[in-house]
Amino acid sequence: MGAEREARACAAFYEDLGVADAVRGCLRCLRHFAGSTAKRCKDKHLEEALLLSHALSGVLQSLSEAEAQPLLRCVLAFQMEATGSSSSFQKLEQIVALLAVGKEALLAREVGMLLAGLAPEGEVLSPRDLQSVCMFLEESSLGRQHWRQNLFPLLQRLATTLHWVLQSQPAPSSRWSYLAVKACLQLFQTLPGDVAPMVWSTVGKSDALQNLLELLLEVAWGKAPNKDTRLLAGTALSMLVNTAPQPKLGASAMLALFKLPDPGAGKLKFGELVVEAPTSLEPDGLEKLVLTRGLLTCCKMDILSCQLKSFTHQACLLLDIVFPTVCALTKEQKDCHYYCFQACALWLQRLQESLPAIWRLTRTRILAQDTKLLRQLNQLLWDNAETPVEGVSEFIHSSFQLLLKIYQLECQHFQDEERPLYQEMLQRVISMPWQIKGRYIPLCAIVPYVGSQQVLDAYPDLPQHLLSCLSTNHLCPAAAEVYKALVRQQCTEWQDGQPGPGTEAALAEWWALRWLPLLSQALHSPLPILQSNASNHLLIWTLRQLPAAEALLAAQFNGRDTASLRAWVSLLKAQQSVAGTLSLQGKALERLSCCLGAREEGIRLAALGLLCCNPSTNQPLSSTELWLLKEFLPLNLNCDSSSFRQLLQAAVKKALVRLRDSSLAQLRRKVPQGAEASKGEEQLTQAVGFVEWLLQLSITSLSPGSNYQRKKTALLLVAAVLETCTDTWSPERRKGQPPRNMAMLLSYARQRGCWDFFSQPNLLALLSCLQDSTNEIRDLASELLVRYFPPTFPEPIALALFQLAQEALGSPRVQEAEAGAVLMKTILQKTDSSTMKSLALEAEAAPMLSNRSLCFAQHLLQVLQAQYAAACQDLLQAAATAPMHGAIAALRRCLLQVPEVAISMQAAELAQSWQELLTHLVTTARDITSFLLGALQSQQGPGADEQAAAPSFADMGNAIGSLIMLGKCQGQEEEEEESVLLSEEHSLILTCCWVSVKEIGLLLGGLAELLLAPTLPAGSRSLLPLPTLQTAARVFQEILLRCRHWGAVEGCSMGFTKFCTALLNHPDVELQAIPQTMLEQGLEALSGPRSSSITRRAAGFPMLFLCIVSGEAPVQARPLLTRCVQTLLALATTALPQDWDQTLDLPQVCAIHVLQTLVRGAGLGATLLRHTTPMVALALRGLSSPCWAMRNAAIQLFSALTSRLLGQQRSRGQGCPVETLSLQAFLGQNPELGTVLLDELGAAAGPVPGRSCLRPALHAVLTLLAQMQPSTDSPSSPSARFLGPLLGLAGSPIYAVRAMAAKALVPVVPPPQRQELLLQLAQQLPDTPGQVHSHNAIHGRLLQMRVLLSPAPSTTGLSTEALRPVALQLEARGWLLTPAQRCPLVRAAFLQVLTLLPASLSPSFTQSIRNTISNDLGSLSPGKKPGCAELQVGLAVLHQTMAHFVCSEAARLADCEQISAACWLLQQPNPDVQLAVLSWVITREGETCKELEKALGLTLLRSLQSVLRERKDKEFLRLYLEALLHLYRDPTLWSQEASHKLQGSSAVCLEMLLHVVEAEHAGPDLLFQALCAASLLLAHWFGDEDGTLVERWCTALEECSRSASSEVLRLAAACSLQRAGANVVRRSLHAACPSLVHVALRLINVGIHLLQDEERDVRHEASGFASLLQQDPGEPLQNGCVFVQDNVGLLGLLQLLGEFREHPETFDLLLQHLPVLDLRGIMEELEANKPASLYKEDEHNVFAEPAVLAQQLLPVLLQLVEKASTGSLLRASILRWLVAAGPGILCDLQYCKLCWSQEATAHWGMKVLGCAKLHAAVAVLLVRAQLAARALQVLGEGATAVPGLGCGTQELEQELTLVQGLLAQHGLGPVPSQVKVLREPASPSGAA
Repeated sequence: MGAEREARACAAFYEDLGVADAVRGCLRCLRHFAGSTAKRCKDKHLEEALLLSHALSGVLQSLSEAEAQPLLRCVLAFQMEATGSSSSFQKLEQIVALLAVGKEALLAREVGMLLAGLAPEGEVLSPRDLQSVCMFLEESSLGRQHWRQNLFPLLQRLATTLHWVLQSQPAPSSRWSYLAVKACLQLFQTLPGDVAPMVWSTVGKSDALQNLLELLLEVAWGKAPNKDTRLLAGTALSMLVNTAPQPKLGASAMLALFKLPDPGAGKLKFGELVVEAPTSLEPDGLEKLVLTRGLLTCCKMDILSCQLKSFTHQACLLLDIVFPTVCALTKEQKDCHYYCFQACALWLQRLQESLPAIWRLTRTRILAQDTKLLRQLNQLLWDNAETPVEGVSEFIHSSFQLLLKIYQLECQHFQDEERPLYQEMLQRVISMPWQIKGRYIPLCAIVPYVGSQQVLDAYPDLPQHLLSCLSTNHLCPAAAEVYKALVRQQCTEWQDGQPGPGTEAALAEWWALRWLPLLSQALHSPLPILQSNASNHLLIWTLRQLPAAEALLAAQFNGRDTASLRAWVSLLKAQQSVAGTLSLQGKALERLSCCLGAREEGIRLAALGLLCCNPSTNQPLSSTELWLLKEFLPLNLNCDSSSFRQLLQAAVKKALVRLRDSSLAQLRRKVPQGAEASKGEEQLTQAVGFVEWLLQLSITSLSPGSNYQRKKTALLLVAAVLETCTDTWSPERRKGQPPRNMAMLLSYARQRGCWDFFSQPNLLALLSCLQDSTNEIRDLASELLVRYFPPTFPEPIALALFQLAQEALGSPRVQEAEAGAVLMKTILQKTDSSTMKSLALEAEAAPMLSNRSLCFAQHLLQVLQAQYAAACQDLLQAAATAPMHGAIAALRRCLLQVPEVAISMQAAELAQSWQELLTHLVTTARDITSFLLGALQSQQGPGADEQAAAPSFADMGNAIGSLIMLGKCQGQEEEEEESVLLSEEHSLILTCCWVSVKEIGLLLGGLAELLLAPTLPAGSRSLLPLPTLQTAARVFQEILLRCRHWGAVEGCSMGFTKFCTALLNHPDVELQAIPQTMLEQGLEALSGPRSSSITRRAAGFPMLFLCIVSGEAPVQARPLLTRCVQTLLALATTALPQDWDQTLDLPQVCAIHVLQTLVRGAGLGATLLRHTTPMVALALRGLSSPCWAMRNAAIQLFSALTSRLLGQQRSRGQGCPVETLSLQAFLGQNPELGTVLLDELGAAAGPVPGRSCLRPALHAVLTLLAQMQPSTDSPSSPSARFLGPLLGLAGSPIYAVRAMAAKALVPVVPPPQRQELLLQLAQQLPDTPGQVHSHNAIHGRLLQMRVLLSPAPSTTGLSTEALRPVALQLEARGWLLTPAQRCPLVRAAFLQVLTLLPASLSPSFTQSIRNTISNDLGSLSPGKKPGCAELQVGLAVLHQTMAHFVCSEAARLADCEQISAACWLLQQPNPDVQLAVLSWVITREGETCKELEKALGLTLLRSLQSVLRERKDKEFLRLYLEALLHLYRDPTLWSQEASHKLQGSSAVCLEMLLHVVEAEHAGPDLLFQALCAASLLLAHWFGDEDGTLVERWCTALEECSRSASSEVLRLAAACSLQRAGANVVRRSLHAACPSLVHVALRLINVGIHLLQDEERDVRHEASGFASLLQQDPGEPLQNGCVFVQDNVGLLGLLQLLGEFREHPETFDLLLQHLPVLDLRGIMEELEANKPASLYKEDEHNVFAEPAVLAQQLLPVLLQLVEKASTGSLLRASILRWLVAAGPGILCDLQYCKLCWSQEATAHWGMKVLGCAKLHAAVAVLLVRAQLAARALQVLGEGATAVPGLGCGTQELEQELTLVQGLLAQHGLGPVPSQVKVLREPASPSGAA
């Protein structure tokens, strides 16, 4: 307020002078600057003040110093208050300098006086004072001059301040200590010459500076817990070292600092200053990081490279001291990885800078090939290349670059031509699996040094690996960097190799040789993630670098298939992004229109982006673009993809910005380049009209009759319109503010009757959304109303809303109660004091009417207290009519989410009232919690005793039953029969209890977060005193210990975490002690004896610990977490008592469960890493416990630790890998953990004789190892130790151990070593049956060979030549496949190994394999197994493996003999073989063999009739049909030969398949396959004589497509319709098949139903049917057909019905989709206002929108009416409908007129707004009325005798118009003007 006071005094002083106006203008700008909160506003006002200062400067020069002094003093006061912003301070510094021209001495005096008054001598500088010191030191020359003259007092004040901050209890905010250290740093940096004598001279030695140095050391050693403050202290110490006059003095001081953490360091001699080593704190290791990082950040180069005699190698500080420290830090400081590797990168950077000086010292290479330094650097970087810590990978990348650069500089300096480091690094990269992200960092760094060609030659799989990376989000950026590095290097090499300047086209051709196939494949990919990443990361960058590549890419994407369209749109979008403009004409425009209607969302969004986006925001949209948008938007409002809706809004917002900015430019007469001035008015009209159209479209889509998807999209579009086209200023937003001259455009639009954004219909539409059942709709609508609409609602609307909100708060339904809470919050924000008085709250809160926020909160509290009193009387009745969760939610929203309430709470005059209210609120919450939890334990009232654990389900059931009986007895009701299901009364009480408890937790946590925030004004009164907070803590504790419902626990945990965070970060020690005490109590309760279960019976107990430790500040050391984990580990490792009871919860089990919860906690991951090893060891020990509960807890803990160590599996598309670490990186990050795992493996691999071979922990260890990636080929790799134990497990007697040990072998064996190990394993197999000692060992080795031979995804594996020696060894042991080997599993494993190396086997051995398989399988019969008298275990596995081998060989060789063998297997009688072939067909991945698929398909068709006739095994029949459909998944695969195979049996097969669908009680999966198979046969063959079968098929489709059918059946109907429906409809249209017309209409009707299905997959399949019908009949089906979007297909089917207009069923069929709803019954139900039941009847199809469909049907129906000629069948149908429906339509219209003409509608008018049934009924009624009116007009005299109608066309139209107007006034229908706008003909007039 000092600046404001100076401004008033200044204005008064200059009032009578001639410069008063100029001064007033400048002061006004400065005042606006001080009063603004948004940075943009502040900058704008300062710019204006600076402009005025230029004019004022000349005037002030003529004034005396006394006359200029007030203005200078005033500006300096504003500058003193702006020290928190560097940019504002600098701007004010410029203003001061301008105003003080000629009066510099006066300015210097004023600055001196200002700074001298910051703090009297001996007093502490406040944070604001410290900020001023820093800013004047950094930005003001006069400030530096003042502090130079007053350096000693400043040092004293800084020392006094820092000492007070470090010693004070409670500790002040961390910002205070940070600013004190920052001031020291600024002082040493800006005044080094003045500080130096005080440090390095005996004469100038300063005691104050010595004290300051000692305090800075205390900060660095951890006296200040904030990590940032400690790091800044290290920088300040290094800056003080820089003041040394000689480098050796600085180096000696720094060496002394580094020795200080060592034990017995004693005193520190820093120049002439001598200070004691900090002894009050234990060193935590971070002090070395503080010193190192500070030294590397700012220390002078001559100090770093200075040589001292005490150094080990006589080198320098940088090499001898700093580097060993950096290496140690990267291994020790697990929770400071980011800063450690920042120090590593800084060290390499400083090393590069100091290379010349170091070379002069050492006179040799420091990074020679065999030097220890190079080995250490290599190991350091490679071991941490895969670290998961965010930000570290960037430092690793820069470190690799710096290392290679230093290596190159050294080689050049010492003229060394051999550079083996490059090749070693490249080979190491190649040997690593492609899934490891860390391999791409060094690859990018090495490309410039070895060249692109050498990299690609040595790494031929790189393009394919880059493709795989692009399909994996976490690998995509790294892969993109590799691509860019290689392309840049290629371009450089190509240009260097050209004799002259090459053309861009030639360079693009050179690029295309290597990269065009990769980019084309990625952009054609069906994987959205791959296509999107390739477009965003590669395509745009490529076009910027190589513009000529666009033509080459376009030639790749000119197909008509979906993939080509997708790639083409991506190319156009990238081209537009690069070039800025895009011309759409002719075929391009037609293709773009096709893309806008495509089924794939990605294609539609990309095409929409082309229309809406433009680099120039004032470039107007053309009429063609606007026409396409009007076609596109109505069809995409109900998309069920959230991401699609968000991207749609973003694209439309960009279009609106273009329309707005281009219109403003036109209004300012600034026509953009390329536009003609004569078109300006037309552009304005189009822009205004489009915005109006979009607004009306969105508002009409907000009807409650619309589905969630449409309403959400419409709200987003309304938000986009209001954000871009209104002048509402949002101070909290940095971007997106309206232009300053927006009012000009608004005035233009409103003069033309448009843009009435805040009209009554729009308001009512948004108010209807406040009653929606979903949070998203309610909250977004409320936000729009609050942000953009006028500040207050009209009083009648506010009163009606308040009444509705009151009723909703009493609803037992959670959604309705939450809607009431949102209504209450919105009413509070949109009412003023006068309206508040009308809400009848005066009697309830008369003393608080002076503040409406307080009054409103008091009213809600009284409502809650009344509901609580009612619950105490009768909980059952209260749960049904007045549950408490609605009122609690309303209080939470009003108190926590309304900014005006927060401001009111900060008002000093209201503090007492607010404190009383909040105290009563917390007390009431405590009473409610105790009552509800006690009620579930058969205890009543707040004084009920608390149990140690939550009640069991049986206890709760008994307690609730008692409450129900009590309530019914009070209500005089009879007892009902018992039911095994929960009654509605049970559910009512449970819902009331759990939801209320959850809301209480959220409310109390939010209050603590709001009212204990550090941003509150200093000195403000605490509204939550200590007793109130302690009460709230007890409430949380009670909920978490006595609650069983996870939803309530989760909600309460969110609030409790906020509560603990606020307390633990508060400066008051008493408040900090509350969660600390709760933690100690919890740990004590955990270890103490008890008689009931806590962990298993109360999910909240572990959450108690998680919430408390999560509240600690992450920048601090987290002492509570450390204490908690150490206590839990100690408790969990305690031995179980001898007499432990299985029924009781053991403390050890509880401790492990709590640890598991902590590990899964989202915010504790990095901090918990230091405790990983003991927790893993604990989990492994627990798996061997005799106690089941212990084993159960241990496996959960191990699972949580695995997810934490390896990272969560990321969501991914098909074929996308999962991110994991390599084993080497894992062991490098957790060296001690490797020992634990290895010990467990060693104990299992070498079992002690006589002891059980069961090792419960072994499988967990193997599972963990198997999830990692292979390590690099390094002899010293720590993973090599695991090889021996894993190989030893091959002989385990447990099959699961052998299998998992084989999988765990993959990460242990580097790819280059696999050939050698495979050869070793093959040689260990027995040569003859007599050498077999253990079948388990043989089986285990074969399993290990199989996993080593199996190539990883996107890799080719070992070459054929490399595998040839292995194959020779296996051929020599071929007896393992013959019957001489008696174990079928061994034979199967051996054959699986042979299958993986077919090309390496000799032809003769391959033939012997085939012969063996043929002999074994050929001798099979249904009742005979060859070679054995009894059943053998694993025989079925062997037969399946043999069948798979035959099929794989046939697919590989495409040989007729092998194909025949595969087909022969399908005819074998053995079911195992047949099932194996069928499963191979279905599950096979990769490239297909068309010849084999054709042969198998014909074989299946040949046997289809016999298989259907037998139908013994339904599972076999399902697989058979699924395989058949898979083989003919593409209609083009069907051949004449296939039809020939079915000749004579098609009708029989079709009849049997339909019988399966109709009569047999098969499962849904079999019905799916049977119906689709019937459609397959029908699609390719049916004649006129098969009409009955077609009818039956159509009937089956109709049955399956009903909404009540299962999703599988509806999907089957859609697939069948797509497969055969189009053919039937086409034949009915274009052939003389009158019998098919009826079927065709029914099929179209099925398509219309399915296109409205709630499942996206069903709609998409049905859209295929519509797409095929829209295709040119002359083209073959599905040949280049682009499947259209669902709504496009629906409109296409409706238009297609016009082709059948002469058929009498067409009109009736369309009318089936206009449901006649009981409007009168709906209204009577609303007026009755019955209490709502807890549950609402589920709708069969929540996606269907009868009201929207009615609007879509109306144009089609009207067209049919128009074409009804005299005497036609259509005319008769219309007349019959008119006779039947006309009187009812007129009656309903009259009823509507009666209802909404009365004044009495106000009391239920708001409830009507949110009734979806009523809106749908009204919408359908209006459509039917319009249809009837038009029918009367067209039919003319023929309709005059309609019985019961009693009116003509004109009377009906008048009635309709009147009702439409009444309904629109009440928000139940569109305003007639809206209908007119929306029905404007959309034509691309003026299209370019």
